[in-house]
Amino acid sequence: MSNIRTIRVIEPSCADNQKLLRVAAYCRVSTQREEQESSLKSQAMYFTRLICENPEWEFAGVYAEQQSGLNVSSRSELEKLLSECDAGRVDIVLMKSVSRLSRNTVDALKILNGVIEKGIELRFDLENLSTKDERVRQMFAMIAGVAQHESWSKSEDIKWGMRHQASRGKALLNHNRFLGYTKDTTGQLVIVEDEAKIVRLIYSLYLEDRGYRQIKLTAF
Repeated sequence: MSNIRTIRVIEPSCADNQKLLRVAAYCRVSTQREEQESSLKSQAMYFTRLICENPEWEFAGVYAEQQSGLNVSSRSELEKLLSECDAGRVDIVLMKSVSRLSRNTVDALKILNGVIEKGIELRFDLENLSTKDERVRQMFAMIAGVAQHESWSKSEDIKWGMRHQASRGKALLNHNRFLGYTKDTTGQLVIVEDEAKIVRLIYSLYLEDRGYRQIKLTAF
């Protein structure tokens, strides 16, 4: 009788072979206000818990910062995250909303296209969007455009307010750093004679074709 034994090979399940997705989150607020610091912490805690509680995900970090959404170059945490994406260490990036990425449409679309080309998925919690959806490019462009318009509109409102105040004779100047003037109780500019002498001297020297070094040595 043969001594050969048949050994049954158990194939690993799909779950055993499944590679964990490396998931990171990006959080941003635009000002240094205390209430927004709390919001930033809340965002970070929310995404950390969301990632860690998913058995199919591996925590790849939370990148959080307080920076304006208009200038991407000044946002060091976003740059770090994009570097991790370039290095192939991130599969999914979570964000609260599209506006957290950038309020500049061109910058937002540039970042979006860059991560999509690397096979990385972006998910936006508030809008319930994912770049896996083929319609998302058009939707993203529209939402990012609205966010940029809102930011531009706020800027124009501030400029209009300044022009309106100026037309009424009210100067919106930081008089504490404005040589030669101060403000009275009504907000009107008032000449400070001791400082005004220096201002007049500077202009006189300039009209005499003196260089800035000579003006500095003479006036100050």
